[in-house]
Amino acid sequence: MKEILHAHQEEFSQKAEVVFSAPGRFHLMGENSWFFKDKTLSMAIDLPVYVAISKREDTSIHCFFAQLNDRKKGNLSTLKYKKEDRWANAVKSIIYSFVNIGYTVSGMDITIYSEILPSAGFGITTAIKVATAKAVDSLFNLNCTDQQILMILDRANRKYLNQENHIADNFAALYAKKGNFLITDHRTGSYELIPITFEDKTILLVDAKVPRYELWNRETLYEPENALLLGDLKETKPHVFGGWKYIDDVTDINEQLSVVSEDTRRRLLCIMREHFDILEVVQSMEKKDFCQFARAVNHSHESMRDYFDLSCPEIDWILKRISELEPKLEYIHDPLSCGRITGKGFGRCMYAVLRNQDVETFKKKLVEYERIFGFKSQCYQVNSADGVTKLLG
Repeated sequence: MKEILHAHQEEFSQKAEVVFSAPGRFHLMGENSWFFKDKTLSMAIDLPVYVAISKREDTSIHCFFAQLNDRKKGNLSTLKYKKEDRWANAVKSIIYSFVNIGYTVSGMDITIYSEILPSAGFGITTAIKVATAKAVDSLFNLNCTDQQILMILDRANRKYLNQENHIADNFAALYAKKGNFLITDHRTGSYELIPITFEDKTILLVDAKVPRYELWNRETLYEPENALLLGDLKETKPHVFGGWKYIDDVTDINEQLSVVSEDTRRRLLCIMREHFDILEVVQSMEKKDFCQFARAVNHSHESMRDYFDLSCPEIDWILKRISELEPKLEYIHDPLSCGRITGKGFGRCMYAVLRNQDVETFKKKLVEYERIFGFKSQCYQVNSADGVTKLLG
């Protein structure tokens, strides 16, 4: 924490009054399932964002991102969204929400400190928003409840940033616990922690540096009639995690989805497959069966690639190298490692769960990847982490 305290002191010539940290995160699967009231499997990771704030005597908002050496200014009365403000829009959206709801705040000096930049993904922008919300709440003694903080985040996303409010992102940053996955149930607006039971494994996040591009417009899938189609394929199962699952009668599924185009049918099938894979992960953690977990992760990537049209050749090449790490051919059916593309965007990031002894071999493959494709990847070794934490104040 001393780095952000020093950065804040150097920039604003005064000590920070409050400091909060919030974790980065990645979604293991289900990140495209929110619209269909399904589930998202996430893990908060030890790539933290630190936010330090001190009060000003005027109504100005001064923001400083230490790693970027970038500064943005605003005023409580003119907190307008500006495309060129990039990372600062996340901070401004939170302050706007407090003011818009009716909370009384004054001007602030705000420092952001993060070794991972928002452009890399990994939940950094959400971490900035969550840490800022908790820091503002603490600085002005607003005593907001969790539900009020969630309302602040919702308003920041929908009203200020004009984007969807993904509660799985918010829950991971707020409520994660070290040593656990977090599953968001979009049907009930709730979450549950699932203990991670595999050992002797290393989790790697890889930014493949592939330029982002869209193969198709996902908004075309998020239509009410598609949600109704999948809703009719759900059945109550009290003894299943979450209390329901999709029917498994192929004839009924094909008949129900026959009214949509082939592309839409495949993508709706992908949502159904993702639900099955998340249930497999829950069961694998209960049974302490890593092979079952790895099969679910690999199956999920195949769905993203073949049904959702989400992967890209570069990511697929890296994941193919993971399968080649298996010591014996028979382990392909009982894998000792796994990987998948991750993120709501199209292309570029993935995660891998490997045996500890395979990490260096895998990193050598990333050097080969750069030589073949011309993109210099960036690899992060991560561990699970707790949610937002007060460090000062």
